[in-house]
Amino acid sequence: MFNYRTLAVMKRELREKLFSKTFIFMTLLIPLLMFLMLGFQTFVMTYEGDENTTLVIVSESEQITEKMKEEFKDRPFVKNGYYKIDFKTMNENEFGLFLNSVRQDLLDEKLTGVVYIPESALQNKNVEYFSKNPNNNVVFKKIEGIINSALVDLYFANKLISTKDIEYLSKSIDFNSFRISRELGVEKEGYGNLVVSFVLTFLLYFSLIFLGTMMMRSVVAEKTNRIVEVLLSSVNPLELMVGKILGTGITGLAQMAIWLSPLILVISTNWFTLPEDFIFSIKLPYILYFLFNFFVGLITFLGLFAMVGAIFDNDQDAQSAIWPVMMLIMIPFFVAISLPSNPTSPIAKIVSLVPFGSLMVMPARMSITEVPAIEIIFASIINLITMFGVFWLAAKIYRVGILKTGKKPKWNEVIQWLKYSG
Repeated sequence: MFNYRTLAVMKRELREKLFSKTFIFMTLLIPLLMFLMLGFQTFVMTYEGDENTTLVIVSESEQITEKMKEEFKDRPFVKNGYYKIDFKTMNENEFGLFLNSVRQDLLDEKLTGVVYIPESALQNKNVEYFSKNPNNNVVFKKIEGIINSALVDLYFANKLISTKDIEYLSKSIDFNSFRISRELGVEKEGYGNLVVSFVLTFLLYFSLIFLGTMMMRSVVAEKTNRIVEVLLSSVNPLELMVGKILGTGITGLAQMAIWLSPLILVISTNWFTLPEDFIFSIKLPYILYFLFNFFVGLITFLGLFAMVGAIFDNDQDAQSAIWPVMMLIMIPFFVAISLPSNPTSPIAKIVSLVPFGSLMVMPARMSITEVPAIEIIFASIINLITMFGVFWLAAKIYRVGILKTGKKPKWNEVIQWLKYSG
């Protein structure tokens, strides 16, 4: 399987891919694209877009109205003019008439919303909000804490309780998280591990699809242009397939190592100081495992993509048949990016230990929570067995399909190719 002819095919693939303009361009572009995506996501999440909010806060009692005025007057978003708030006092019947009078302003968005605080809110905290867009969480987040604090103050106003106690009752809980590990004991947990988990999962997902699709198209192009017939005069189909897969796999590994080099520098040197909230506990052995896992996964999926490319002799047919392989990448990807909500869930554990799913989910689990060594070893063995199994399957189909042109083969014909031993 691996000899000087295979090595020659590998060198050809490396020359075409590793030193190509596309490889250099993508290697530089992807990190930039990721930074732009994360930056845009951060901007979207932090940009509130509520600069011209106008509210009317109506309450049933003058006491509540005065308290609301007091609570809102020194808030930055009111002082800087982003929010214009009018306060009124009226009973339920008067409020019904008032709401009807401002209905058109609400529909025209001249008025953002009307908040109605009945006197019963002092007992049950039930407050009503009327708006054309009643699901505006930006507005809710700005005003709900202030209204809650005001109601708590009023509730305890005539009771023997101090201002300090009231502040404590009004304050929400702030969690400081700490990671317990066997090697390092107790460490403060920041957001770094979650960010690293997302970034590495995205890079793995992108590389598998990009390099796999490139492999499939390369096989289809060689088959369509009859270049493969010239190549097979010097090598056999198995040597050609192995050389192409290993050449592309080494290219992908080199690209991934370049992408991870900033993370490696942060881990292994003291050149960079990260903000406390961004601290992560990832060590160099994890990076080495990720690169090993990535290479095994890449070889596995390159075999599947090469197999599909060998079956068909045009891009359109190959693209329509590749969806099962794409699902083997996409389903683990969605599981991996959902791990931060509960990395120890049974689904996460199961998917991280099954063929194909383990390739993406296990590294994501390891970056978020401590995984027993036995599970990591078991997942690695599963991945290696899967890789060799895919190689055997791909080789069987590739050596027959690569020379089949003309009529589109049926799937029962493809299954028959597995029995071919010539």
